[in-house]
Amino acid sequence: MTASFFDETGVRISPSLMCADQANLAGEVANLEAIGADMIHLDIMDAHFAPNMPMGLGALSDLRDRTSLPFDVHLMVEDNDWFISQLAEIGVQYVAVHAESARHLDRTLGLIRDIGAEAGVALNPATPLDILEHVLGRLDFVMLMTVNPGFGGQSLIEGVFPKMERIRKRIDQLGLDTLIEVDGGVKTHNAHQFTAAGAHALVSGSGVFGAEDRVAAIAALKAS
Repeated sequence: MTASFFDETGVRISPSLMCADQANLAGEVANLEAIGADMIHLDIMDAHFAPNMPMGLGALSDLRDRTSLPFDVHLMVEDNDWFISQLAEIGVQYVAVHAESARHLDRTLGLIRDIGAEAGVALNPATPLDILEHVLGRLDFVMLMTVNPGFGGQSLIEGVFPKMERIRKRIDQLGLDTLIEVDGGVKTHNAHQFTAAGAHALVSGSGVFGAEDRVAAIAALKAS
C-alpha cells in the first residue's frame, strides 16, 4: 500500500478530477503526476445522495494503471458498503464515506480497512461535529466539506473555519493522529486559511484545473 499521509511532511494536494477534462482523464492524471500533485481526488456519486454522477467505477478502474499516485476516493452515495466492495478490486489508498449516508458507520469504516485503505468520514457543511465523537479513534482522516456535495466550482461556505478549528482541538485533546482534509472552494488565495485552521490535505478542483498555470497553482497550494 502507498505510504500514509502521516509519512509525509507539509500540506498534501489532492486535485479533484471532477473539474478535469472528462474526455482526457488519462492525460490529466499524467499531467498532475508530472507537476507535483500528491494524490488524485476521485468523486464517486450515485445521483441519489448527491445530485450528480461525474465519474463511474469503470473510469476509476481504467485510470488506476495510468499513475502511481494514491487514489483519494470520496464516496457520495447511499450504499457505501457496496461501493467499497467494488473499490477493493481496483486498489485505492484513501476512502471517505459520508456520516449522513452511513447506516452503520463503525462497520463501514471496518470494511474500508479490510480492503487495505485508510478510512475517513466526510461531513457536509451543516452536519455537526458531534456525529464523529464515537468514531474519531477509528479514523485516519476527517474530510470537511466547505460546499454542498455534487458540483465543482461552488463558492466557499465560510463557516467551515471555526468548525475545522474545533475538530482540530478535539483531535489534539484525545491525542490522536487524525488528519483533516478539506474539500470545496480551495484556491491559491485562500489555502492559507485552511492550513492555519488545521488542515493537512487540500482538495482543489477548479483551483487547479481552472488555473492559467497549473504548476504555479500546485506550488502555491503546497506553500500555504
